[in-house]
Amino acid sequence: MKIKMRIIPFFLLLLAVQFVRGQIVKQKSTGNKETGRTFWLQEMDRMLRPVLRSLAHDSLRLNMPQMTSNRVDNREHRIKVQYVEVLGRALSGIAPWLSLNGGSVAERKLRDQYRTWTIQALKNALDSNARDFMRFDLGGQQLVDASFIALGFMRSPWLWDHLDQQTRKNLIASIKITRQFRPAYSNWLLFSAMNEVFLAKYSEDWDAMRVDYALQQLEQWYVGDGMYMDGPQYAFDYYNSYVIHPFLAGIMDLIQLKTQNYDNMFAKIKLRNERYAIIQERLINADGSFPPTGRSVIYRAATFHHLADMAFKKRLPRELTNGQVRGALSAVLKKTTENPSTYQNGWLTLGMYGSQPGLADSYNNQGSPYLCSVIFLPLGLPDDDPFWTSEVTDWSAKRIWSGQDWNSDHSKGIH
Repeated sequence: MKIKMRIIPFFLLLLAVQFVRGQIVKQKSTGNKETGRTFWLQEMDRMLRPVLRSLAHDSLRLNMPQMTSNRVDNREHRIKVQYVEVLGRALSGIAPWLSLNGGSVAERKLRDQYRTWTIQALKNALDSNARDFMRFDLGGQQLVDASFIALGFMRSPWLWDHLDQQTRKNLIASIKITRQFRPAYSNWLLFSAMNEVFLAKYSEDWDAMRVDYALQQLEQWYVGDGMYMDGPQYAFDYYNSYVIHPFLAGIMDLIQLKTQNYDNMFAKIKLRNERYAIIQERLINADGSFPPTGRSVIYRAATFHHLADMAFKKRLPRELTNGQVRGALSAVLKKTTENPSTYQNGWLTLGMYGSQPGLADSYNNQGSPYLCSVIFLPLGLPDDDPFWTSEVTDWSAKRIWSGQDWNSDHSKGIH
């Protein structure tokens, strides 16, 4: 009888332990559901499959809607340039992942499919005999869009290595065509510079003056605390992240290999990169939303292009942990894609939280919102990288607005 009495409590204890373990596993599974790599891959696939699959099958023009802003400045022109636009923006986000090897069986299979699609898509885009052939001489917007293609190639040498010789020649010629367009006196200077950096890496025929002018002028537009003016006047928008910081970092990465003339400037840029990453993390609200301020807000998660780029390049400042940033970016990804009207027939709509055409600017078309693909840059890190294996922790806003104590934020006086 005594033995039975001992066995029953022990049996109940085992059941209790198993129950608790089950709850922990359930909690971890729930917690990882919207912060794990699988969720990111699913969202990437949902967003980019219609673009790259269509272009790979030479049917992008047949499948892609012709959506423009309600306040469009030139509808016919905006539709003409939307194809190069969507290619560049999709490529700039997915490129690092295409270069990666390894991962789960499902991820490797998905990557192999996207590699096949992307290489064929580029061939079709640059083949004058293809239905989806893309011209790069249709106006200044092509300078912008070409630079995002260039940025993708700077982030993924794998792409260049797997292009045939004719497609390489066609791409170089297409990038060079955009030299005829004078960039606006704004962040556009960086588009010209990025195209030349691409040419410096892949053709050796590049214009160092275009790069120097962009670097020197952006230095004049630096206003402090990690932020730049976008031209002669400061605007409180997200162009420091959409373009300025990621492009400066990308230009720096190659130019510092060619010359030491900019070492002092690049040392400052690195510090500014870190400070602005801290500011970006603080902008992400507890639910993944963020202030809808400034133009181009229909780029959605591209608001955090810079933070994603810093995580991908493993350059996060010590104030930001991998788990903290992954949690914050995952929340942004979820928030900006959860509204049922985010997609219409599989294609992104114009808006921040679903379809909100009133938020679109005069230059927006169907290709514009795909800049948000840059949030997927950390997928270019292997699945065993600390960014993916670290435990997700609350980011600044989530800590503060849940009553937790946290660190104060302050300017670092970076010049």
